[in-house]
Amino acid sequence: MTPRTPSSGSDPKQTAENRSAQETAAKQTVPRQATAKKTATKKAAARKTPAQKAVAKKTAAEQAPVEKAVAKKAMAKKAAAGALVPKAPAERAVAKKAARKAPARKAVAGPSAAEQAAAAGAEPVSGAEESAEKAVAKRASAKKAPARSTAKSPAKAAAEKATAKKAPAKRTVAKKAPAKRTAVKRAPAKKTTGAGAGKAVTAPPVVPAPSPALEAEDRERLLAGTHHDPHAVLGAHAVEGGVAFRAFRPYARSVTVVCGELRAELYDDGQGFFSALLPLQDVPDGYRMVVAYEETVVETEDAYRFLPTLGELDLYLIGEGRHEQLWTALGAHPMTHQGVTGTRFTVWAPNARGVRLAGTFNFWDGTGFPMRSLGSSGVWELFVPGIGEGELYKFEITRPDGSRTLRADPMARRTETPPNTSSIIHSSTYEWGDADWLARRAERPAHEAPFSVYEVHLPSWRPGLTYRQLAEQLPAYVKDMGFTHVELMPIAEHPFGGSWGYQVTGFYAPTARLGSPDDFKYLVDALHQAGIGVLMDWVPAHFPRDDWALAEFDGRPLYEHPDPRRSAHPDWGTLEFDFGRREVRNFLVANAVYWCEEFHIDGLRVDAVASMLYLDYSREPGQWVPNEHGGRENLDAVAFLQEMNATVYRRAPGVVTIAEESTAWDGVTRATHHKGPSGFGGLGFGLKWNMGWMHDSLQYMSKDPVHRRHHHHELTFSMVYAYSENYVLPISHDEVVHGKRSLVSKMPGDWWQQRANHRAYLGFMWAHPGKQLLFMGQEFAQGAEWSEAHGPDWWLLDPAYGAEADHRGVRDLVRDLNSVYRATPALWERDVHPDGFQWIVADAADDNVLAFLRLDAEGTPLLSVSNFSPVVRHDYRLGVPDDIPAWHEVLNTDAARYGGSDVTRPDPVKPEAQGWHGRPASIRLTLPPLATVWLRPA
Repeated sequence: MTPRTPSSGSDPKQTAENRSAQETAAKQTVPRQATAKKTATKKAAARKTPAQKAVAKKTAAEQAPVEKAVAKKAMAKKAAAGALVPKAPAERAVAKKAARKAPARKAVAGPSAAEQAAAAGAEPVSGAEESAEKAVAKRASAKKAPARSTAKSPAKAAAEKATAKKAPAKRTVAKKAPAKRTAVKRAPAKKTTGAGAGKAVTAPPVVPAPSPALEAEDRERLLAGTHHDPHAVLGAHAVEGGVAFRAFRPYARSVTVVCGELRAELYDDGQGFFSALLPLQDVPDGYRMVVAYEETVVETEDAYRFLPTLGELDLYLIGEGRHEQLWTALGAHPMTHQGVTGTRFTVWAPNARGVRLAGTFNFWDGTGFPMRSLGSSGVWELFVPGIGEGELYKFEITRPDGSRTLRADPMARRTETPPNTSSIIHSSTYEWGDADWLARRAERPAHEAPFSVYEVHLPSWRPGLTYRQLAEQLPAYVKDMGFTHVELMPIAEHPFGGSWGYQVTGFYAPTARLGSPDDFKYLVDALHQAGIGVLMDWVPAHFPRDDWALAEFDGRPLYEHPDPRRSAHPDWGTLEFDFGRREVRNFLVANAVYWCEEFHIDGLRVDAVASMLYLDYSREPGQWVPNEHGGRENLDAVAFLQEMNATVYRRAPGVVTIAEESTAWDGVTRATHHKGPSGFGGLGFGLKWNMGWMHDSLQYMSKDPVHRRHHHHELTFSMVYAYSENYVLPISHDEVVHGKRSLVSKMPGDWWQQRANHRAYLGFMWAHPGKQLLFMGQEFAQGAEWSEAHGPDWWLLDPAYGAEADHRGVRDLVRDLNSVYRATPALWERDVHPDGFQWIVADAADDNVLAFLRLDAEGTPLLSVSNFSPVVRHDYRLGVPDDIPAWHEVLNTDAARYGGSDVTRPDPVKPEAQGWHGRPASIRLTLPPLATVWLRPA
């Protein structure tokens, strides 16, 4: 980074007399130059042909008003440049008298005032005036402005004047152009004959008149990062006398404006500010700036010449909290704007006093990149030309108290790999190949389709693999195992890997640990092409307190609730979203849509819904405030969840939303417009995790079989409420960590009995009404708890391992469960309808036996029988319908290939006319120990 050049502003040590002399000199500069110019023009005109005289006359007529305006502007604004101070009446009188005597010298290195006066035919200036002019010239020469730094002696000036008689210099003529477009042109050089014929004559560079510097208030606000509208003072603006160009380029040595053939260096006003007044009629449509630093020169478009990149509709929808594609309006977006390529940056920060942009493109110094506030929307915007894909950036926000904070973009679509926290400009170029999948996924609702889910923590499923490497292995494995869907634990960016993704800081960015956003799309595409749906855990309940992320984003509570009793999550040390604020709801609703539309996600499993629904969740009396009706329901969260579900189902056909809700809230999967007994409309989810079934069934299975008779109701109670919601039966990551042990390790008995219980439980689970979800590692009876550090114990399936067959047998069972499940509509078609289930025996507690029928839409049954005792039960009689001529065993978890004792029956079983269990017919079976058997009509 290059140091700043010394300020060229006023010297506080100057005397009032010197300042008065400088002011007098400044007053006379433009009128005296105009007089000299007119004299030279008359002399040259005397030597021209009639045609040349006509052109010269027209040119002079056109330039006269411009020159007068420049002179008037320079005198009217001289105090704003910071070099002069107001004068007392006596001083003004002295200055007025001095103004009539001699012209002031221009504030650049060049001929002295005496030399200028001699060249113009005026009387010499006095000694005091000459001294003041020298002081001004000395300070101006420190600016090292190349276009104005060459001093000319009287002899040299006379020589150049003589040369000009032979070849007249090209003049700059500002011609009128159509509205909003200014063409800055030069008159073509006059052709010559003889030795000089055919050679173009180059005009000297345009020397702009000094432009008034920014007012002190604007300078201070820009330097402090608190300016709401930098575009109003920076860039090019039509003013009286021409067009004022202003630039704020800290550490620059010089700034030159280039527009067509026009090239004009701006005056250095100090502290990184540059300005000039050019004799143009209108602001040019396009111009560039050449910025010279100590070691480099950069040519770029001026970021402050562009109109806002957001339209009124975008701002209106953001203000209303109804922008369903919010990610297209906020964040960083490479684009072409007004014919120029660059990146648009927008951020919502309504409490900020100012916002600046910092990144790799400005060496993380946002001083020279202030953003503008777009009215009352709270949105700040800046289009930066010339930067694009891959650049890192953050927003430097000036808080209401004047302090500053550097924040990652809440809408960033790509981030650095943690622990780094910068946002990255991203533009997707991925081309999808899953059109057939998307066209078919809406053909059948999720609750009436086969739906068995393999839950995966991507970073640890195969540690070290990227998204694209996972795409070569995960789809093949899941397809081989027969699962219909994968559920990915939160994929959005999170700073701490140990949170497993449940404390999100980058809600719009897939974690960079495994690759880029397009790499993640590649994985989703590969799963779809393998016929596998993709669900994703989504966390709208809370967010961490990291000081570079969402917490008090612009200096005050913004995304979190302003009331600490409602913002602090008591369990996780995080902050809860303010669901009552429409912009926050919009941020989250659009985020749900974003994953479905941009990444083709087929479903969102919404985490921690219960903590959102209740104001007193994990809070003691006095730690929470009732709602407006005196209740404990969080009405804002209810409205948010209803809006989110309605929006997702409307915009993304075939997508399913799933609630992790652990209470008895009424209507989680009921339509939002249908009110229940509680008076609330439904939340609108497609499915709900059945946490009650999971807790009760695992409690039963953990008991020794001799004690299970006392807990028999824990397996049957789920059917009391099975049809109150559309359920998923989850054995998730939460059940196999933090001392809860893995699924097989929860089972009682020796290793054989543990595996047998494990297999019997899975058979019961796949037959029970509801959809299935199994966490990775449990499909092959991993004995250890899961750890995100090393993932599943795949080595258990190594043929060189002595007990490999035991684990492989369980995995083979899961594969067959999924295969039979998908081929048997009775197991999924009527999952949410009571007529799809019938008990055969539910009260055989002493036998530890349960039997029931599952029925498809045509009434075709499947019989499931579970024996959770470790003994073989011979000739066990079960009542069955009398219209089935024979039953055939299609799955037995005790089969030898699964690691069981192989108590199976390959032959069909024919019903007997003896009624049993309230049925007109019955069959006699030999029930294997700790096993589940499925039979269907032969």
